[in-house]
Parts: sequence; structure tokens; C-alpha cells
Amino acid sequence: MLTQRIALVIQYLGTHFHGWQRQPNQRTVQEEIETVLGGVLNQPTRVIAAGRTDTGVHAAAQVAHFEASSPIPPERWAGVLNSRLPNDILVLASAAVDSQWHARFSAVSRRYRYILYTDKQPNLFVRPFSWHYYYAPLDESLIQEALNPLVGHHHLAAFHRAGSQRQHSWVEVQEAKCDRHGPFVQIEVQANGFLYGMMRLLVGLLVEVGTSERDPSSFKDLWVNERRSEVKYAAPAQGLCLLRVAYPESPFPPEIWWDTMPEFALSPSFMKLPYSLH
Repeated sequence: MLTQRIALVIQYLGTHFHGWQRQPNQRTVQEEIETVLGGVLNQPTRVIAAGRTDTGVHAAAQVAHFEASSPIPPERWAGVLNSRLPNDILVLASAAVDSQWHARFSAVSRRYRYILYTDKQPNLFVRPFSWHYYYAPLDESLIQEALNPLVGHHHLAAFHRAGSQRQHSWVEVQEAKCDRHGPFVQIEVQANGFLYGMMRLLVGLLVEVGTSERDPSSFKDLWVNERRSEVKYAAPAQGLCLLRVAYPESPFPPEIWWDTMPEFALSPSFMKLPYSLH
């Protein structure tokens, strides 16, 4: 039987996962999917992802591929997997790809979104997907000012956590933006690839800029001169989501992978009350 390479677009809630990559005695997304595939195909099957998300990090449109010799049509694999996977993993779509196509090496960009919730009033429904940062006001314009010089080809060793197998810290940042939607501050960065821990270290430092503890020029000076010792705090994992992965010719239509993470929107409740409290 002909062996096919199958690509998947995958969503997962990272809350109860120890990241994407299979690890001994830990629950991981890769192991859950490989276990299901192994049961369907009656043999061990490796799944290769576009990127390895850390413990607690979510994915709105992760991309992965695997090899299969099976009569199951490529577009049916999403349904087959979803009927067997746990509720915190969802395969949005599946498709056949060329044998040279690779989820990781064929990708031209990855985009991450980090969400900060700045209202002093806690909210259970946004807690799993945001960092509740209410200790000081955040100025999104200062964060954007700090982000602007990051766009380009840079050596970002200041945002590279120890323990990575990557031999260098060069990154081509394609876009970096910060905006506010009511109490939600969103930071999005798109790059050809990301260093181990890069986004969480980046956000941890950008919060200092947003609260005026550090000015944007000091932020730039820190990463230009690779002062890794000054980057001491990583933002919490639950606020981070792998938003999407792009390819020169995607095997999936845009509606499957382009922007599948809903944005939060809240306005002050007193402005919405339909009747008087008096």
C-alpha cells in the first residue's frame, strides 16, 4: 500500500500538557496524538510539528505531519483522530502533502500572541488564556515603541533560555505589534522561527517597558548587547498561544489556519446595564 505524508492543523489547550514534545512520565500533545495514530495504524507512528510549545502554552493552529500506509483518505484523518483524542486537543483539518513537504522545515513563519488582562477584577473565563497583570498600568504605546526595532534579522541571545539544542540565536522577526482591546493588551510577534523561551522572556521584559520601569531605548540596548543576565523573568505560560504557521503554499485554506483564536472583548459592566440600579 502506498505511503502518504499527511499534514494536520491542530489546536490544543496547553493547560494540562507538559508542552508539545514527548517526554518521559509527562503528558504531552505529541504523545497523545502518536498514541492514537499508533492504535489506528497498528504500529508506532511519529508526528513532527512545526514548533515545540512549552509547558502550559496553547496552540490555535499548530501544524504537524506523519507518514501513513492506510486506506483512510487524507481528508478523513481529522475526523478519525478527533473521535479518539482527548477533549483538549482538536484536529481542525488533514490533507495529503508531497513527500518533501515538512511541517517544520517548509514553514516560512510562526506567529505567537501573548495576552495580558489588566483589569483589577479577576475573571475566571479569561484566566486560562491570559496573564492577570493589574499591579501597575500598562502603556501599550511604549511597548510598541520598544518592539519596533526588533523587526529585522537580529541575534537575540538575550531572549534565549538555557537548555536549547539550537546552535545560534539569529532570528528574522517579520512583524511585532502591541495593541489594546479594553482591559486586554495583546502582543504578537511573527518570525521565521523562535528561540527556546523567547516569547515569554520577551514579554516579561516588555512589561517593564509598559510600566515605565525601563524605557524603550534601554530595552533595545539590552538585546543588542546580549545582556542575558538582565532578563530575569519569563511571563506565565498560560498567556501565550501559537497563533499560526505559514508556508509558501499551504495545504489548507486560510479559514482553517489564519486566525482561529478568538479575541477577548470586555467593556465596563455598568455601561451595559439595561436598567437603573436605584
